[in-house]
Amino acid sequence: MKAIWNNEVIAESDDTIVIENNHYFPHEAIKKEYFKSSDLHSTCPWKGKASYYSIEVNGKENTDAAWYYPEVSELAKSIENRVAFWRGVVVVE
Repeated sequence: MKAIWNNEVIAESDDTIVIENNHYFPHEAIKKEYFKSSDLHSTCPWKGKASYYSIEVNGKENTDAAWYYPEVSELAKSIENRVAFWRGVVVVE
């Protein structure tokens, strides 16, 4: 699977986990040069507290476009510290 934004592959892995129609990529599969930590956090009732990244590619920024759960509930252990995308990031095979 590949995550693409602004015509650039920002993550790539054969090991994604799909939950709620989102592909969660291993943290080591993201191209870290495009990611910067965000101050945004949100809480999912069954997964836990999410942290976010903003993505910057070729001078354009996509604020809070990736999220991950550094610590998860027992129900979501399979996606602990994996990264998922939204806000225009396209995930394709």
